[in-house]
Amino acid sequence: MQLSSNPFEWLGEALGTLVRIVVDSLAWVFNVLSGASTAFVNGFSRALGVDSNVFTVVAVIIGLLLIYAGVRSLLRRRFVAAVVWLLLGLWLLSALIN
Repeated sequence: MQLSSNPFEWLGEALGTLVRIVVDSLAWVFNVLSGASTAFVNGFSRALGVDSNVFTVVAVIIGLLLIYAGVRSLLRRRFVAAVVWLLLGLWLLSALIN
């Protein structure tokens, strides 16, 4: 075992090891989150009977937002707007779901 002649070399190694542990830990966390989100989207798509690509999932979210806007319009007693929003949301979701 060779002792280093410079204490800053030891400090650099210790700091480098610490940074490496932090980076590896963050990579592991993001890998776990990525796997969980992929599994969620696949299960969500399989339950609805739609493809699991990004555009389909975004279209489902837009359809749900349109239905939400229709419900809000109903609560504000704007019946014509509610019917329009609800029909648009239902039309979009019915076009997506097989």
